[in-house]
Amino acid sequence: MQTISRRMFTGAIASAAALSLYPRILMAKNGVVANNVVLVHGLFADGSCWLDVIGRLQAAGLNATSVQNPLTTLPEAVAATTRVLDRQDGPTVLVGHSFSGMIVTEAGVHPNVTSLVYIAARAPDAGEDYTALAKTYPTPPASAGIVFDGEEGRLSEQAFLRDFAGDVEEKRARVLYAVQQPFNKALLSGKTTQAAWRSKPSFYAVSRHDRTINPDLERFMAKRMGATTIELEASHVSMISQPEAVSNLILEATGRKVKG
Repeated sequence: MQTISRRMFTGAIASAAALSLYPRILMAKNGVVANNVVLVHGLFADGSCWLDVIGRLQAAGLNATSVQNPLTTLPEAVAATTRVLDRQDGPTVLVGHSFSGMIVTEAGVHPNVTSLVYIAARAPDAGEDYTALAKTYPTPPASAGIVFDGEEGRLSEQAFLRDFAGDVEEKRARVLYAVQQPFNKALLSGKTTQAAWRSKPSFYAVSRHDRTINPDLERFMAKRMGATTIELEASHVSMISQPEAVSNLILEATGRKVKG
């Protein structure tokens, strides 16, 4: 009986380890796993913030779709992303920037999603109060630049140019400022009910010069999820200032070999 119990115990440990490794094994098997990429923008932006990344992904033969995040409530934003995921034909990498990491964390449990990519993004655990988590780190400068008109919030031009897109050419940064979409206050009170990164391979791009989310908070979240992590000499909008590096991280998440 003692021998059988020991074998059963050893088998159980082995099975648990195999299950935890399964998503990563799946990613590595047979080369290409995902041919689709769905990208979600965060606050102070719209879907056009991914243009430079999308061009590179399309050149690599991928089907890329940018979600127009409604920026109203978290459930509505998740629903908009889920509708796009429903339309994907097969395995898909789900990518989020900034606030939309909340959406990736929630919607990433979708069966089409094979891996998650966070670009200087929020990555809460299920039910976690992200605001409370963020307060355990020094407040980033951009927070002081948020202005409200009733229930709608946006970033002031000065904060946008200096704290949001600080390493983007000013001429282009002013265009990005002009197309930023207002967000509803209700969006900020949402909490995730699921944490897709607990069961799916995750990738994270930390922005070392981020003035919108504290870089040390980004590092904490990336480490907690066990993400494949890169650090970029970039502002909050690395997908605009360093689209090549961001695109390569996404390509890695698809299971493709990235050319050096």
